[in-house]
Amino acid sequence: MKCQLCPVSCGADRQISAGRCGVGGIKIAKYYLHPFEEPVVSFKNGSGCVFFCGCSLRCVFCQNWELSRNERGKEISPKELADIFKELEERGADNINLVTPTHYVDKIAEAFAIYRPKIPVVYNTHGYEKISTLEIADTFTDIYLPDLKFIDPFLAERYTGRADYPDFALPAVEFMAKKSRTLSGDGKLLSGCIVRHLMLPLASYDSIKVVEFVAGLPKDTFFSLMRQYTPFGEADKFPELKRKVTQREYEKVLNRVYELGLTNVFLQDEDSAKTDFIPKWDF
Repeated sequence: MKCQLCPVSCGADRQISAGRCGVGGIKIAKYYLHPFEEPVVSFKNGSGCVFFCGCSLRCVFCQNWELSRNERGKEISPKELADIFKELEERGADNINLVTPTHYVDKIAEAFAIYRPKIPVVYNTHGYEKISTLEIADTFTDIYLPDLKFIDPFLAERYTGRADYPDFALPAVEFMAKKSRTLSGDGKLLSGCIVRHLMLPLASYDSIKVVEFVAGLPKDTFFSLMRQYTPFGEADKFPELKRKVTQREYEKVLNRVYELGLTNVFLQDEDSAKTDFIPKWDF
């Protein structure tokens, strides 16, 4: 079967060889109760994150570098993935969080056909998505957690080699933002959409474009403005990426958030910009 799951549409037969994402079958690097998502997602016990290997986008500054470049991890079957869902649920996870799932959507659907947990399922994506793939994901997803990385094609090309990123990401986020928001009585997110955006150095102009785009989404959409960028991956090859986001850059974007009256917003302080929050990979 020729893989067409992501916008790259590389056509690889992933039962025989790896696709543009770098992987064939299901491969994961870790699963555990993760405490560092947005509060309504990590909630009390932690989000039951499953970190998938490989990536069709491969940002040069990726903080999950070893995963996106498929440098570690172990192969599992859909049945083993279903067992992981059940184990995380039994350990008290507040949800099942699928991290970088795009290129595994068909296999993940198989796993949920074997076992569907009674807790929400989070689709945690870089945003480079085809609507046809999201329609499959929608059969098992309660919460969408897209990271809208760029609107400027120049930045997308420079940092991912994919100038068409906004052509796919903007309609994909609009699709995901249609998921209506539901909160439990004590404030846990049961369904809905949180649009994330990671600010980058010298790119506050694009972050403002992202804020303006989010302002046009359904009013119950959450927005998470992330200040956690720290040089990682191949950042040393890009002079502008060798530093963190400045207070001036951050406040410039934050002021636009306030000007547009966004209220369902999560913010990060300066201390978030360090590697301490990157998980230690088990496999």
